Amino acid sequence: QVQLVESGGGLVQAGGSLRLSCAASGLTFSSDAVGWFRQAPGKEREFVAAISWSNPGTTFADSVKGRFTISRDNAKNTWYLQMNYLKPEDTAVYYCAARWGRALTTDSALYRYWGQGTQVNVSS
Repeated sequence: QVQLVESGGGLVQAGGSLRLSCAASGLTFSSDAVGWFRQAPGKEREFVAAISWSNPGTTFADSVKGRFTISRDNAKNTWYLQMNYLKPEDTAVYYCAARWGRALTTDSALYRYWGQGTQVNVSS
C-alpha cells in the first residue's frame, strides 16, 4: 500500500519559516515528479510547487516564487517544501503528491498519490 505522510506543519508568525516533509512508502518515486498543493478554507486546492526526478527541475506557483523552495532526497523517498517569509495568505492545509511520470506538471489530476495533509497557520 502506497502512503505519503506529511509532517512539519504548525503555527508561525508572518515572516517566519516552516519546512514540510513528505515521506513515501510502499512505492519508490525516485523517477517520478512529485509536488505540493494547498487548500485554504473555502477555496479550491491549488498548486504550490513541483520537482522532477532529474536535474532536478522545479516549478512554482507565482504566489510563492522567491519564498518557497522544493527539494527531494531520493535515497529517503522523501521530498520537502521550505517555506520562508510566510504570509497569512499562506494559511492552508498542505498536501504532498506524487505522480507516475517524469514531467513536471501543475495539474492536480495528473498526480496519482496524495498525503492526508498538514495544517499551516500563519498569524499576522
